Amino acid sequence: MHATLTRHATAAGPRWALDGRYLPSDFALDGWLGLPADAMAPPASLPVGEAATAPLLAPIEDGQEAWASGVTYLSSRMAREAESQSRDVYQKVYGAERPELFFKASGWRVMGHGQPIRIRADSAWNVPEPELVLLLDAAGRIVGYTTGNDVSSRSIEGENPLYLPQAKVYDGACALGPGIRLCPPEAMRDLPVALDIVRGGARAFAGNTRSSRMKRGLEELAAYLFRELHFPQGAFLFTGTGIVPGEDFTLQAGDVVRIDIDGLVLENPVQ
Repeated sequence: MHATLTRHATAAGPRWALDGRYLPSDFALDGWLGLPADAMAPPASLPVGEAATAPLLAPIEDGQEAWASGVTYLSSRMAREAESQSRDVYQKVYGAERPELFFKASGWRVMGHGQPIRIRADSAWNVPEPELVLLLDAAGRIVGYTTGNDVSSRSIEGENPLYLPQAKVYDGACALGPGIRLCPPEAMRDLPVALDIVRGGARAFAGNTRSSRMKRGLEELAAYLFRELHFPQGAFLFTGTGIVPGEDFTLQAGDVVRIDIDGLVLENPVQ
């Protein structure tokens, strides 16, 4: 069983916990990820305290960054082609040597489990994108994963690929949680991924896939992100979605989005 890190909103400020018990108050994820490999002792080696009962926060610190990969599943390529006025762009990136990578959010913008996500007021077609999210240390090594929601405006991206930042980067467009499962990349290669959207107490959409259906390797995506970028505090990397609701579905205020990656469940209401 792999250990899980969670971050909590205590009266004294954000605090990390391991498997439901608080770590020392001076433990910081960015500091731990910045250590060299030979000095990077696992959090399990640290003493733990009382049960962590304070509300959950997104498992990312304010100064860290979340980045994202695109068109890594065949289903995603086909959906992007269907929505876009520039279909060959997605065909080319799916088959290219270089993956699509883009900035998603600063840590302080990320929503946690139970916190609201948003849909853009200037977009008529908005969807969640359930994704396996890698936790990378300062050297680009994969040390764990979390569950992510890359909320997106398909109408804006479909209008023009150059509008991608507006389709992907806005308030309430990124959620992570509920915690970080610490494990090697070998443990992430065939994880079940499920999406459920509830509207008015009834299921409005459901889908599932597996991380093994991803075209690109996890280490490949991490290596490209770190190729010409330096992340002294580590980084989070969304690996792309393999579940895409059809053109007849758009998120609505009041929906609840539930993403389950091998029992690590992220749930967010929609505003």
